[in-house]
Amino acid sequence: MNPSNYKFFLIVLAILFFLTSCNNSKKNSVNKQVVPVVNKLIGDKLLDTIQKQTINYFWEGAEPNSGLARERIHMDNNYPSSPENTVTIGGSGFGLMAILVGIERGFIPKQEALDRYIKIVNFLEKADRFHGAWPHWINGETGKMYPFTKKDNGGDLVETAFLIQGLLTVSEYFDSDDNKEQHLRSKIDKLWKEVEWDWYTKNNEDVLYWHWSPEYNWEMNFPVGGYNECLIMYVLAASSPTHPINKSVYDKGWARNGNIVSKDSMYNLPLVLDYFEHNDAAVGPLFWSHYSYLGLNPNGLTDQYADYWKLTQNHAKIHYEYAIDNPKHFKGYGDSLWGLTSSYSIKGYAGHRPGADLGVISPTAALSSFPYTPKESMNVLVNIYKNHDSLVGKYGPYDAFSFENNWSTPRYLAIDQGPIPVMIENYRTGLFWKLFMKNEDVKRGLDKLGFKYKKVD
Repeated sequence: MNPSNYKFFLIVLAILFFLTSCNNSKKNSVNKQVVPVVNKLIGDKLLDTIQKQTINYFWEGAEPNSGLARERIHMDNNYPSSPENTVTIGGSGFGLMAILVGIERGFIPKQEALDRYIKIVNFLEKADRFHGAWPHWINGETGKMYPFTKKDNGGDLVETAFLIQGLLTVSEYFDSDDNKEQHLRSKIDKLWKEVEWDWYTKNNEDVLYWHWSPEYNWEMNFPVGGYNECLIMYVLAASSPTHPINKSVYDKGWARNGNIVSKDSMYNLPLVLDYFEHNDAAVGPLFWSHYSYLGLNPNGLTDQYADYWKLTQNHAKIHYEYAIDNPKHFKGYGDSLWGLTSSYSIKGYAGHRPGADLGVISPTAALSSFPYTPKESMNVLVNIYKNHDSLVGKYGPYDAFSFENNWSTPRYLAIDQGPIPVMIENYRTGLFWKLFMKNEDVKRGLDKLGFKYKKVD
């Protein structure tokens, strides 16, 4: 655990020990690890602590030349999959937003953050782009594309959407007449307008394609139909003031002519939308309810296909109920240890979810669900920091672990750490939902697609 927080945790643990002393007989139960209600002072301090730790992944742990987020940080200094200086475009978008939490919470001086943002946009201007879209990975020292897979060596529109979500939020935050802030906004506006969203409809098809490569063209062949993590891509594509898509691309491509709607349920909770276009799995990994909604406020968001608050909240509740049900009888699962998502796994990387459960818990799943399941998510936060602090390191909880398999890894991924401080802040203050949803381009895009949403002045 971060030594700077050690004294605080001694106090917290002492209080929690007192609170739980009468429940010791239940403490080791596999399916009923009941954590008592945590008083607001302790809860707020825990939230402050995990926000500060996870923000530091993107502040202190950033790739030094670009200022962007490293794809991964391994505390064991072993990087078998990609070089240590590999920058993630989507994870960097999350990191841009995480740094804003640092400003708001007093962890990072505003002027230092402003300088970092200018450094970042200067790098992004010169980095490789493909019809305005950045690749999935970039070499942080050179700005050159680093292939994610052999044929994934060009533009990645989904990762670009996550980055743009962060950039637009930053632009809304730095809204003064200060010359430096105006300079930052101007640069972000230019990058935003240069993304050719309409190019990624291939040959004017009514669907957005995930990838394009100057070497392999459209050979990745991934038309993006919903429902998954990509709603923000369609919203931004419709919102673009320079390269917008038509509404038919959303209706026919994303919503699949209405086939995106689901009438199924799990644990008596409606799924609302069909999570899997190409197979028969019922529900997706939890990051699908995080990535698009870091800025896009699902609370009050509806269109002809869904109530997005019911969709996202039910998604988190289904994962919670699944852990309590624990159909595979995995060790540790219960009301204080739940949440499956794509993360590191016992062997490599895996997309964990009900129906594809390997006994691996990824802390980001429950912790990034705070807006949807505040009590249930707090149970997990308290349980990890009180009972399993060996699973917490410099940048917060490590990426994944399995009590069933006696496995953990001292490694982090940007795409998992980034949503934690951002979604916790949305739970605490709604900061990012207020910032992103007041962007005029975004509002026009939502209107164009037929969404109803909470108005922000």
